[in-house]
Formats: sequence, structure tokens, C-alpha cells
Amino acid sequence: MEDSNISDKIREMMAKSVEAKSHAYSPYSHFRVGAALLTDDGQIIEGCNVENASYSLGVCAERCAIFKAVSDGHSNFKAIAVNSDIKDEFTSPCGACRQVIYEFGKDIDVYLVKPDMTYKMVPIKTLLPLGFHGECLNMKKILTD
Repeated sequence: MEDSNISDKIREMMAKSVEAKSHAYSPYSHFRVGAALLTDDGQIIEGCNVENASYSLGVCAERCAIFKAVSDGHSNFKAIAVNSDIKDEFTSPCGACRQVIYEFGKDIDVYLVKPDMTYKMVPIKTLLPLGFHGECLNMKKILTD
């Protein structure tokens, strides 16, 4: 879908997700993913997936971008774009990435971007309904001995 109503910053973020994909380290799955995160102050921070021979030690592009942003002092995000090499379907964040995105805002827009720059926007709360959030940790609990 091409939408003339999206901002230049969103277009730039989506393009940066494609660029970030070129840095992916995926020698095992050959499934490259790039992500670009738009901070509340307008910066765009990129991430890519990084695999490891011990599969569970890899990191997805979305979490890479978020962790990189947080380590640079950012914690408020407007949107994230996710891009892979799949041309006929949109690639969506995995469950772990959905939870990490949700941690930083229940209103973050997730742009699923195909290689040809067609996209679909889905709010994170749609991708992760009833998500676990920090306020849950402060809710009244049943005490057990």
C-alpha cells in the first residue's frame, strides 16, 4: 500500500529498515531482518538480526534496535519498521520482540515493510493483546507462605 498521508519521517524509518537488513548476520537461517526505530525526538535507530551457532543466543532486529536505542539513552518510541526479504507476505515481529516493543509503549505503531516498500501498519497492542506490562508488578497479589 502506498499512502501519501504518512510523514516523511515514517518513510525514512521504513527505508532505514531496508538498509539495516543489509547488515544482518544470518549465516544459518539466511533470513535477513532489518528494523528501524523512531524515537520521540525524531531520531531513527537501526538494528538487524544477529545469529549465533548456538541458536538461542542470537537476537532479532527489533530487539537489537531497541536495546541499541536504550543504551544510547532513548526510552520513548513512536514507531518501529520491520523488513525482511520475503516479497509476498509481511514479516511480523516474533513474540519476544512484541513483548519488548510493548514494554516501551502500548501505542507504538509497527510498520511491516516488504522489500518493495509496500507496508502495513499495525499497533503493537493489536499484535500483543493483553500484553504484560510494568504496572502488573505493582498490582495487588495474593500472599503465600
